[in-house]
Amino acid sequence: MASSTQNPVLTPSRSFPINVHKRWPLLLLLSGLGIRLWFAHAFFLNPDEALHYLLSLQPDLRMTYEATLPTSHPPLYIVFLHYWGYVGHSEFFLRLPSVLAGTAFCWFVFRWVKLVVDEYAALVCLALLLFSPSLIYVSTELRQYAFVLLFSGASLYFLDVGVMKSSVWAMIISGVSLWLALLTHYSATLVALTLGVYALWRIIAAKTARIVAATWAATQAVALGIVVLLFETQIVQLKTRGRFAMAAETYLKRSSFHPGQEHALRFLFRATIRLFHYFFSQGAVGVAALLLFIFAIVVLLRNRRFSQSSTSGQLVLLMIFPLLVNGVLGLKDLYPYGGTRHSSYLAMFIFPGIAIGLTRLRSKPAWIKPALIGLVLLLCNLFPSPTGEYIRHADQNRKQMESAANFLRQNAGPGSLIVTDNQGGLLLSYYLCGSKVVPFSGLIQHFSEATCGDMRVFSLDPRQWIFHAPTFPDDLRALKAAFKLPSGQHLWIFQSGWLVDNEAGFRAELRGYGCPATHDFGRNILACEVILP
Repeated sequence: MASSTQNPVLTPSRSFPINVHKRWPLLLLLSGLGIRLWFAHAFFLNPDEALHYLLSLQPDLRMTYEATLPTSHPPLYIVFLHYWGYVGHSEFFLRLPSVLAGTAFCWFVFRWVKLVVDEYAALVCLALLLFSPSLIYVSTELRQYAFVLLFSGASLYFLDVGVMKSSVWAMIISGVSLWLALLTHYSATLVALTLGVYALWRIIAAKTARIVAATWAATQAVALGIVVLLFETQIVQLKTRGRFAMAAETYLKRSSFHPGQEHALRFLFRATIRLFHYFFSQGAVGVAALLLFIFAIVVLLRNRRFSQSSTSGQLVLLMIFPLLVNGVLGLKDLYPYGGTRHSSYLAMFIFPGIAIGLTRLRSKPAWIKPALIGLVLLLCNLFPSPTGEYIRHADQNRKQMESAANFLRQNAGPGSLIVTDNQGGLLLSYYLCGSKVVPFSGLIQHFSEATCGDMRVFSLDPRQWIFHAPTFPDDLRALKAAFKLPSGQHLWIFQSGWLVDNEAGFRAELRGYGCPATHDFGRNILACEVILP
């Protein structure tokens, strides 16, 4: 297959003059980067971000690797964070690599769409990727998602460059990128499977040179070895500990199939709607995006060149295959499917389809379509209605957490006892204590004790995760008995993270223990002094 400028998949659709096209990609990229930099600076860490940073605080490389084994992720990102943290550990600095990786991912997908479709579809796809609310968020998190997106996008782009230009070096870069993706996040196994099927078709149809095909095969053999290694060293242990089952019954419940509670087809339909909702943080926009995606599939299948070339069929395979595989895995409770960050890797397959659908819709005058796209993306970011865990921007302002930490320093005082749930303990570790005060491994008790400067912190069993109103009295009784605390002992309750707002019952329980009103720092941080009965 030749480059897109000579043999595009579809007839090029240009709603902008060519000279405008050459300026817009860079302007969009700089704008998307600027927004991500602001997010990285403005918001305090969420509990999972704090967990990743604390896991990286190990004396050496071996202990850092061992600390990753009980987690639900491959080791590469935590190992990288271990060394990156030596240079600086502010929220902004720790998040900076994710910001750059998430932005670079958008650029690689843009270059790939330009290579196999046309310039206008690539430009629309770039805008959608850069200003998708969920992709902005995962690009500014201290987590693996931005990196797995970057490596996956690079692997796809250099794969097609290698096929089109018979380049061994491009195929090597594609393979190495895939290895890095596999070592970063388990969703990359689905990317590897999808790209493997796509690459076989591309290589056979293009009659690729034997040396290039052999290079690709060698990189796939190494990728398979990485998957086997991860399975033996980590995945089996996670399954034995019941980590997957626990996730399916808690925070991933809506992205997992529960036989007997709903029909399989209903789950797939609901989860697909939630997936597109997740990418745009608006239900109506998500449905419209899904319809555009389906329209793009129809356009590709009906393309007049489809019977003469396999190009359109290859794109259809690339867009549909990962959704089908992820859907089946969701039905088997092997990997979540739906409106969750775990499905963010699907953006590299879904967004090009949406862009093709948009560019093939007719509009006059030409400026209406790009203006409408910009307006919709703006509304999605200004008035988000996201799926899954979410903290409103005003409530995740870094100043809120700084005020809460200063409040505890000034009011708790030396010798004070702080009682927190697991998510609050993760944040106290970073913002108040300067060291880990929650357990990661070993014998997990109802409450664990740790020092925090001249104070003591008691953190809740991580399997319970947060305080609940019905069990809170039992929690305090267990704390009192385990650490022989006297009646009348003053305790500071601290809670922060995703699940704090809308807990009227929990706040009512606190009033029963001598806290008439909590000290709130936004809707997701509270502190309260109580008295043991």
